[in-house]
Amino acid sequence: MTKLIYTLLCVFSISTTFAQTEISGTVKDNSGVPVTGANVVIAASSSGATTDFDGNYSFTTSATGEQTIKVSFLGYETLNKVVSLNGSSMTLNFVLIEGGNTLDEVVLTASSTFRSQKETPNSISSLKTQELTRLNANSQADIVASIPGIVADGGGGEAATNIFVRGLPSGGQNDFSPIQYDGLTLAGYGLSSTAGDVYAKVDQGVKGVEFVRGGSSILYGAGSTAGVMNYISKTGDTNDENIINFEVATKGRIKGEFYSGGKVGGEDSNTYYAVSGFVRKDDGPLDFGLPTKGYQFRGNLKKKFENGSFTFYTQFIDDKAQFLLGLPLDGDSRERITGNDGETVYQLNSSHVRNISFLTPAGEYKSPIGDGVHTKGFYAMGVFDYDLGNDWKINSKVKVSDYVNDFGLYVAASGTVNTPANLSDYLDAYGYAGATNINASYVGGTALAANDRVIDNLNIDRNRPITDLTGEFSITKKLEGDKVEHNITLGTYLTSSQGEDNNWQYRTLSAFNDAPELVNLSFTDVNGNDVILAQNGLTARIGRTAATFLTQDRTAFYLTDEMVLDRWRIDVGFRVENQKASREIGSTDTKQVYTDVGLTSALQNVGYATGEYKRAEVSTTGFAASLAALYKINDNLNAYANMSKGYFFPLTRSINVVSNDVIAGEYKPENIYQVETGLKYGSSKFSGTVAAYYTTLVDRVAIQRLNYGGTIGTVDGIKTIQDTKTLGMEVSWLWKFAENLSFNGNFTYQGHELKTDERTVLQSGTVDGVVLVEGDVTNGANVGKKLRRQPTTLSTLRLDYDNRKLDAFASANIRGSQFNDDANLVELDGFTVLRIGAGYTIGFEDDKKLRLGFSVYNLADSQGLSEGDPRAFSQSTSQDYFVGRPILPRRAFFNATLTF
Repeated sequence: MTKLIYTLLCVFSISTTFAQTEISGTVKDNSGVPVTGANVVIAASSSGATTDFDGNYSFTTSATGEQTIKVSFLGYETLNKVVSLNGSSMTLNFVLIEGGNTLDEVVLTASSTFRSQKETPNSISSLKTQELTRLNANSQADIVASIPGIVADGGGGEAATNIFVRGLPSGGQNDFSPIQYDGLTLAGYGLSSTAGDVYAKVDQGVKGVEFVRGGSSILYGAGSTAGVMNYISKTGDTNDENIINFEVATKGRIKGEFYSGGKVGGEDSNTYYAVSGFVRKDDGPLDFGLPTKGYQFRGNLKKKFENGSFTFYTQFIDDKAQFLLGLPLDGDSRERITGNDGETVYQLNSSHVRNISFLTPAGEYKSPIGDGVHTKGFYAMGVFDYDLGNDWKINSKVKVSDYVNDFGLYVAASGTVNTPANLSDYLDAYGYAGATNINASYVGGTALAANDRVIDNLNIDRNRPITDLTGEFSITKKLEGDKVEHNITLGTYLTSSQGEDNNWQYRTLSAFNDAPELVNLSFTDVNGNDVILAQNGLTARIGRTAATFLTQDRTAFYLTDEMVLDRWRIDVGFRVENQKASREIGSTDTKQVYTDVGLTSALQNVGYATGEYKRAEVSTTGFAASLAALYKINDNLNAYANMSKGYFFPLTRSINVVSNDVIAGEYKPENIYQVETGLKYGSSKFSGTVAAYYTTLVDRVAIQRLNYGGTIGTVDGIKTIQDTKTLGMEVSWLWKFAENLSFNGNFTYQGHELKTDERTVLQSGTVDGVVLVEGDVTNGANVGKKLRRQPTTLSTLRLDYDNRKLDAFASANIRGSQFNDDANLVELDGFTVLRIGAGYTIGFEDDKKLRLGFSVYNLADSQGLSEGDPRAFSQSTSQDYFVGRPILPRRAFFNATLTF
């Protein structure tokens, strides 16, 4: 491989030497204020730069003769200037007029060249700092829900957003769309099912987020079958900038954010800093007595050289966030229902589970479930860019991270009785019909009323420490010919991750109320035996259920060529990657710990890790390739097309270890094929895109974990092998139809279906009344059915007003109906989330300004369902109750942002 790389680099170096022209100057608006972050490029090339805080820019180019300099920035009209280049340095100053074409904004993700959205032959969406601040996002779902082709479920609260891309049947989280910060994933992408959004939160130090779908996004960095989401950090520059943002919201939210950036040292210094972070406390988005709190600190230090820069990034986080799962709803309307006290039940999570403890064979266990999703840890990353001269450039990134993520799951409505039931029906369900001397009381409190309903719940504490070392190195050579400019990049991506997956569980009995109290229950059975079914609110001290160790090593090489012609841009590239992974599964057993007379076996016996393990290692190789082309029809309109073949390595956590060095089935990449074609139009008054795409996923292996014997998500129930296809269309637009007033939005249609659906039962048992027999195979039962949790239509509509003092918006995220299961037995109705916001900016001396704003999420308080019960074998549409997860209720936010 070393010889191959050396040979390729030698081939790249055979080029003609051109004179280098240095171009520099300033970019200001028509008021004389410097424009920071404006893009100054030579049209139909990859040469250019962005302006600093003073509006200054500088770059060198080997282009000669008559060339067009193109200057653009979000919110301003694009400016073109024809110049003659002959090797002599020149100074060019520009003045931009308000207006603007958003597609002229330069994209930093999934490319090695300097080009705008309009010049990139794939689909790209982006949000900038101002939009993120005004959004007052509850979760990452709020941030990406407006992106065409993306289904983002935020019903779980602030963490673990499920993201589905272009109809791909992900199990949730971000399987097919890795989350990056400044070009690298933060922790063990592909190792386990932990969502990437738990490791970092958006703050004032984020310059923007870019979501690139298809095309070359599968080649660089972590690689991706569907796209990549990249959060880009601000870095300091010549002028100091400071931002303080204070936010309050209903349900007890208080949050303070800050950003500070500027120069370190005197006038001649080339070192710059940027620091940001937040401190917060929050009772919501649902207030059930378990407030969350936390902080994050991020920073970077950038050293500029004559021909490059080195930037050191770091982050520390210690943050707790709520996580919400489903609950019983009305079987007909699927809306929330009232509890015993006549109040609406929004969530069965309860502060009464905080600090529950019990003895195990390994010592005392104390539940941290009151902390919700608790992430603690850091990452540190160095990024080195250098221009070697003669059109050679190198880029190197190295990152280390160390996190512990404790994931508290309160699974309401889970157990033998997963719908509200009175005591008589509850005992009948457990086989205690005819019980007498029934004693049911709140823990530490009064007796239940005769008609009060109770319900079973399951608590799962997941402890997932993870360490990760990742690096990427690439070298780019520009080759300029008479008609074609080549930008050839050779790169390698390496990562080594280690993690654990430790689970503890216990079951509780609670009253059916909002934020309910736990219940004690004892009685005398028909044989005269005294029975304690619930003690201190516990119905089962399950104990340790998982002790798993995971490792993953990935090695990738990629080669790309981004070509620039007169009217064409052509991208071509391939990537080959090997993954070695291991899963070590610890055995668990139970011992009798409690001997109180009358306790059920579920309360007497507690699980523990035996110290015995079975381990298997796998190795597999994936291959990706991409071809894309864009043609400039005229100054405003471009046409493009791309096709790609990518891969996804199944999660290391999903390796089915049978015995030492033996796994069930094969471990191999899942292959995905994408084809896309579209148009991009951009002018000062209107910009928009339209794209048609086809995606197909082959050999998708999914393990469905079912509710066996009162446990949830711990038993591999059914192994499914699926092929899918999706034919879709995306349309997006921004129309500035009046001064300071614009209308933007998007629409997505996706027709999807299962092409192959083979299911194998991995463990016998009865689940939701269905008898499963190990080894049974069902082939093709769901072929032709629509994919679960994937609506056919999605749309976002937004109206904006902004005159630099007063700003306001109103938006609607519209989701069509979707099926809850692959069999298409249960269809969930579509819903619309309305959002409004406004702000007023007060100007002070020396460019200081204060914006006072508010926004309201889910203005109409919609109760639409993001999902049903994903772990149920089946759900009926004719029951009195339906278990599902509603979207978050209405919430109002208020904030003050001071910039100085």
